[in-house]
Amino acid sequence: MNLDTAFKLGRVSNLPTVWSNVLAAIVIVGGTVTLGSALLLALAASLLYVGGMYLNDAFDAGIDAIERPDRPIPAGEVSMLTVRRWGLNMLAAGVGCVALHSVFFDVKHGPAVVAAAITAGLIVVYNLWHKGNPLGPAIMGLCRVGVYALAALSVAPALNEAVLIGSGLLLLYVLGLTYVAKHENTNTLGRAWPRACLYLPILYALPLLRAALPIRMLLAGFGMWVNRSVDYAKRRTPKDTKTAVVSLIAGISLVDALLIARAGHPTLALAGVAAFLLTLALQRRVAGT
Repeated sequence: MNLDTAFKLGRVSNLPTVWSNVLAAIVIVGGTVTLGSALLLALAASLLYVGGMYLNDAFDAGIDAIERPDRPIPAGEVSMLTVRRWGLNMLAAGVGCVALHSVFFDVKHGPAVVAAAITAGLIVVYNLWHKGNPLGPAIMGLCRVGVYALAALSVAPALNEAVLIGSGLLLLYVLGLTYVAKHENTNTLGRAWPRACLYLPILYALPLLRAALPIRMLLAGFGMWVNRSVDYAKRRTPKDTKTAVVSLIAGISLVDALLIARAGHPTLALAGVAAFLLTLALQRRVAGT
């Protein structure tokens, strides 16, 4: 398996959204952001994400052979068994990194390892049972919530109210995103209520209207970006829906930025904006879906 195939399987262009998830969780739980701790937790979350993407291709190989024959497995670039083995190994390594974090930084937070293990389990469940499963979007959202949980519990003894609210908003955003994604290869887009979930972070962030101009611009920019993405989805062509999906995935980092700013850290919120821009740049090189 060459590097291009590995990157394509892992949808690595979306990794900055995972890194901003980790940063947001650390900040809003009230933890101290240190470079070594953040990097190790980002590595753990990245392994869980990429491992999940590998398993997605492995378990969907039969469907991809019909709907997406250009994906690496049906295209003959790599075998399904190889992809499955790599995916499972990366999930295990991700959980292991969270455990190592507790050792290296002398933090005895067993719940963080439990959260990582549960997240890995949810990733497997989602990939095994997401086609035709009405709970699929919720399970996918819980996988992202799991990243918040493992990062927050790695630097704090418990989840505070801000993390719980932020996790709920992230879950609802991903519900809307995943609903759009499930229609990526169709020309229909049904009920509007799942898309309304995409706007909920704005309501929580409304107090930021009293913040400095850059943060107000962030709030307005997030709303415009979601509107742009929804407009693409409404066109109901596979190409436009794909554009909507990758745009909304990048928007996860803007959700993180709003939560960080809402927690009173406007400077760190810029890291979420940077992750958003980096995701968009990488998506030009490696497909985000």
